[in-house]
Amino acid sequence: MTVRVLLVDDQEMVRTALRLVIDRREDLSVVGESADGEQAVSHAIELRPDVVLMDVRMPGMTGVEATRRLTTSWPGPGPVPRVLVLTTFDLDEYVHAALRAGAAGFLLKNSPPDQLAHAIRAAAGGEAVLAPSVTRRLIDTVTALPAALLPNAPDRPEPEPGEGRPEDGPDGPGDPSGLNALTERELHVLVLVARGMSNARIATALGLSEGNVKSRVNRILTRLGLENRVQAALLAHRAGLTGSFRTATTPGSQQDTADSTGDPSASS
Repeated sequence: MTVRVLLVDDQEMVRTALRLVIDRREDLSVVGESADGEQAVSHAIELRPDVVLMDVRMPGMTGVEATRRLTTSWPGPGPVPRVLVLTTFDLDEYVHAALRAGAAGFLLKNSPPDQLAHAIRAAAGGEAVLAPSVTRRLIDTVTALPAALLPNAPDRPEPEPGEGRPEDGPDGPGDPSGLNALTERELHVLVLVARGMSNARIATALGLSEGNVKSRVNRILTRLGLENRVQAALLAHRAGLTGSFRTATTPGSQQDTADSTGDPSASS
């Protein structure tokens, strides 16, 4: 299957360079180009791309607003395009806003061609994409994010057979992040998501099947009212969960954990 890509950037040279990288891959194809956010929304509705590579700072409608319109007001038919935000080191505030608007992840404009191609494929497959070199910056500034990122918790679920549940969650009774809605095993999965581990790596670390992990991740997102695992990772870091669990690993999984911050994507 060929992944259809829409390029959005106000600089023609950037779009040309991206097209050259993408069209060299047999399984990727650029189906259109947009020079601003308004064109991006219009072209996405017309062309139905699988992935939109979205610049954030453009004249007129910004990439953040275009991302929000695509993810919240998609007219269909067909699935909402996955939006990958293109950024530079000095645009962290735009990255935060884009993720809250529903972007599937972000990349640096100077990412190596192979990493860009991999990220597009990953996004098309439903994965969240994080540029490894700027993920740490995102985590370091997550405490400055608006409280809107953390929705109210739904009704507390019953634990699955054989699973425990923290009595009051990591933040005590009335936890505003909604984390007390999760079972103990779901909290553990959330921590590993926040560490950048893919479903396959989480499955290896916890001795579960990959399908089981995927189901748990989807359930976590639903219970916390989040759009994607990028937001879940931010929530976990903000709640201080990432150092609270020790993973009982199977052979080879320790290396997976150590390498996880260098993995540009994690399947959802």
